[in-house]
Amino acid sequence: MKTKVTKEEGQIIVAFTGRLDTPAAQEANPVINPLLDEADKTIILDCKEMSYISSSGLRIFLTLRKAAEDKGGKIIIQNINDDIRSVFMMTGFLNLFEIR
Repeated sequence: MKTKVTKEEGQIIVAFTGRLDTPAAQEANPVINPLLDEADKTIILDCKEMSYISSSGLRIFLTLRKAAEDKGGKIIIQNINDDIRSVFMMTGFLNLFEIR
């Protein structure tokens, strides 16, 4: 799993590549945690290259959502594949996030 953060035009884009399973979520935390301080901005979670998400990965998304909600920011998830969309549907995440 690779996690790449870029900042452009007042937005933060987090691109995930590979499987966001439990070990990968632990590796991603040092990259994601600093974003909690910037949760007053729009954060786009780009899942175009993500092939799988576990409950630990979902927890990362939920933590970012909570921080954005508290600080007046916005989380947008884009480019999810059908498998990840199914996970989001089963867990209720489709109703929690703006999905593009």
